[in-house]
Amino acid sequence: MRHLIDIADLSVSEALQLLDTAEAMAATQRRRVKKLPTLRGKTVVNLFFEDSTRTRLSFEAAAKRLSADVINFSAKGSSLSKGESLKDTALTLGAMGADGIVVRHSASGAAYRLAHAGWLDVPVLNAGDGTHQHPTQALLDAMTLRRYYRGDGEPAEPGKTLKDAHVVIVGDVLHSRVARSNVDLLTMLGAHVTFVAPPTLLPVGIDEWDCDVVFDFDEALKCEPDAVMMLRVQRERMSAAGGGFFPSPEEYHRSYALDHRRFTMLKPEAVIMHPGPMNRGLEICAEAADSPRSVIVEQVANGVNVRMAALYLLLAGEGTTND
Repeated sequence: MRHLIDIADLSVSEALQLLDTAEAMAATQRRRVKKLPTLRGKTVVNLFFEDSTRTRLSFEAAAKRLSADVINFSAKGSSLSKGESLKDTALTLGAMGADGIVVRHSASGAAYRLAHAGWLDVPVLNAGDGTHQHPTQALLDAMTLRRYYRGDGEPAEPGKTLKDAHVVIVGDVLHSRVARSNVDLLTMLGAHVTFVAPPTLLPVGIDEWDCDVVFDFDEALKCEPDAVMMLRVQRERMSAAGGGFFPSPEEYHRSYALDHRRFTMLKPEAVIMHPGPMNRGLEICAEAADSPRSVIVEQVANGVNVRMAALYLLLAGEGTTND
C-alpha cells in the first residue's frame, strides 16, 4: 500500500483488508496496554492546512498508539502563511526525515498532488481535500455499519460486506467530501445509497453517481433504511460562496432535519450516524443524537482504529493497495 488518496483507487479486497485490519487494531485497544511497537522509529507528519480537531487528534492518537513519533504542522503561523509553496513545504518535511504525511487541505486534489508530484518519496494519507475525498471517514463509517448491519454492534467477521444495506445520507451533499467518499465505498461493499437534499445542495453531475437522489426526507424514511447519516451544514463554505443555499435555518430544519417526528419513523434496528461536528438543533435533534440508536461516538472510536490500520498498512509495508 503506497498512498491512501481516494476511495475509487481501492478494490473491494483492498477496502476489506483495511476494514479487517481496523478490527484487529480495535481488538488491541481493549487491552490494558494499548500501545503497539509496530511503527517505532517512524515519524508521521500531520500537515493540516484546514482547521480540524477530531480528524487531527484521531490521526495523532493512531500514530502514537503504533509508537510512531508525531509532528503536528499547522498552516497558521507557519512559513505557509508567509507565502511558502506546497512544494517547498514538502521538500522541507522530506529533508526532516518524515516517513509518512497526513494532509488536510482546502483545495480538491492537493493530496494527490503531494503524493504524485515527485517532491516526496513517502506515503501520503488524505485527511480531506476540499469537497473531493475523505477516505478514512468513509472507512470508519463502513466499519461502524458492518458491526450493526445484520449484527449486534460486535466486531464484524473478516470479509463482511454491506450487501443490500440501505443507507440514507441527508443534507449538504454539495460541500461534503464525506458524502462523495461514502457513496464510493458503501456501493463498493454492496450497499444502496440514497441522498436526500434540497436541489441547491446537490453537486452538478450527481445523476452520474451510483445512488438515488430524492428531495423529500419523509419519503426516503418510508423505505425503512438500515442507517441514516446526517451531514453537517457547512455554513463556512456557504458564506465563502455568497450564501443563499436555503431560505433560512428554520426552513432547512423543517424539511431536512432528523427531528423527533422523523426519529420515531425509523425502524427499531436502524442506526443514526453523523461525521461531526454536529449542529444540534439544525440538522439533528438532541433526542436522536443521544439515543441508543446513535453510533456517533462509536464512529469517533472507530476513526482511531481505521487510521491505525491505514498507517500500519502504509508504513509497515504490509498492504497491497494500488499506488
